[in-house]
Amino acid sequence: MDTNRLFLVLPVLISFGISAVLGPLIIPVLRRLKMGQTERTEGVQSHLKKAGTPTMGGIIFLISITVTSLIFAWKFPHVVPVLLLTVGFGIIGFIDDYLKVVLKRSDGLFPRQKFALQVVVTAVFLLYLHFFTKVSLEIRLPFTGGKMWNISWVSVPLLFFAVIGTVNGVNFTDGLDGLAGTVTTIVAGFFTVASLLLGTGIEPVTCAVLGGLMGFLLYNVYPAKVFMGDTGSLALGGFVAGAAYMLNMPLYILIVGLIYLVEVLSVILQVSYFKATHGKRIFKMAPIHHHFELCGWSETRIVAVFTIVTVILCMIGFVAV
Repeated sequence: MDTNRLFLVLPVLISFGISAVLGPLIIPVLRRLKMGQTERTEGVQSHLKKAGTPTMGGIIFLISITVTSLIFAWKFPHVVPVLLLTVGFGIIGFIDDYLKVVLKRSDGLFPRQKFALQVVVTAVFLLYLHFFTKVSLEIRLPFTGGKMWNISWVSVPLLFFAVIGTVNGVNFTDGLDGLAGTVTTIVAGFFTVASLLLGTGIEPVTCAVLGGLMGFLLYNVYPAKVFMGDTGSLALGGFVAGAAYMLNMPLYILIVGLIYLVEVLSVILQVSYFKATHGKRIFKMAPIHHHFELCGWSETRIVAVFTIVTVILCMIGFVAV
């Protein structure tokens, strides 16, 4: 087998295997520790039956991604900053989940605490790029045949905005069985092909995410046996942002990750409109996937539609490279 193909196939298989094996080992532990999901009584009523389902399951694919990526890091050093951002945000999510489900602090990390930690992790990523890689903060412009845009000092605040915004967008997408995992699997596939085309060498980590998520989805598709929690959703947001920046493709998140953007915008619009009109709503419930649920769509239909949309968006992304 060609060496390059081997470095594509092996990370997928190793990461998938680790996730698939860890699932039956970790899920019972989470259940025994009573790390169960709580559902709001004022939310979607069909979700009340999910109360008690183990959460923090993102630890399953976070372990598989980390172990697999480290195996290949010696030959592909560019996987390290992506892994750094993935694990860093995963740790923030783990702390948040732990405070919620173990220490029973309903809000988890306070917003200012979570934001401060996100800024710190993003800053570490930026510093790593500057001191340990030759990756610039130039931005690849879509549909221009590979033209790059140097926006000077503006690239630094833009990086913080893009990373933290993406992380929270993925976090809002995690609200239905298999939704965030399936959508991000497709996005990971896009970044894998983009890395091959551009020769950036981050394929082992993108393939590790691909395999790890497929293994996790064995237990997370409807009806879910485990939820990823903030541990998983924040980690996946970190991965998407990290991979995009290693490819100089932050603008492409707006294309291939449009679902994330729509989810977070639906929340912003809902809250803003609610405050401005003293109680009126644009959507029946936000994030927008809950709006579709209340319109009568099943979870599986929403996940299927959002996944198909993401596949189409990734095809557009390929044309834009």
